[in-house]
Amino acid sequence: MAITCFIRYEIDPFQREAFKEYAENWGRIIPRCGGHLVGYFLPYEGTNNIGWGLIAFDSLAAYEAYRARLKADPAAIANFRFAQEQRCILIEERTWLTPVLPARGN
Repeated sequence: MAITCFIRYEIDPFQREAFKEYAENWGRIIPRCGGHLVGYFLPYEGTNNIGWGLIAFDSLAAYEAYRARLKADPAAIANFRFAQEQRCILIEERTWLTPVLPARGN
């Protein structure tokens, strides 16, 4: 993977289950639209209002194609709407990363 989108979510701790459902939905949508889902993560211990999502792409061009498919995908549109209606995400920040070393097992 050439680039990874690291998404940091500030979540409403009282809407943890809604965020979990939102993240689980991406597990089906992201691969279908062309992203390599590394994973979504909820806090286990300590800070209770931060979640993370990591999605990898072979290139910036692959990401752009993914975004176009995502914007047209009915399940993706519904999942964005779900998060808005549930108000489980307060802030979303994106950072782009590139690996220094290959992932273990590669």
